[in-house]
Amino acid sequence: MAKGTDDRRNGRDDGTGTSVITRTKPQTKRPNLYRVLLLNDDYTPMEFVVDVLERFFNKQREDANRIMLHVHQNGVGECGIFTYEVAETKVTQVMDFARKHQHPLQCVMEKK
Repeated sequence: MAKGTDDRRNGRDDGTGTSVITRTKPQTKRPNLYRVLLLNDDYTPMEFVVDVLERFFNKQREDANRIMLHVHQNGVGECGIFTYEVAETKVTQVMDFARKHQHPLQCVMEKK
């Protein structure tokens, strides 16, 4: 029996054969996104809401005013769309800031 044949039976190759190596490309899934929303109340001053939008969501004054008015008129308004961890952090920051300043402003997140 030839040496190469015996080696192949034992799981070895003497270099005369060919083999194909296939690599599977890992499929990366986009993370779920979450909307961060402000809820209207009758007590939080409009200027405070504008400050929150500028401070935590990096909105320009004009955009912050537009969002604040939308919240005031419609009861809810979107501040931004983020990954879960970022959205959760923003909600916590806004809620802590509102409590610190004794305002009942509510900030929530929902899956997009």
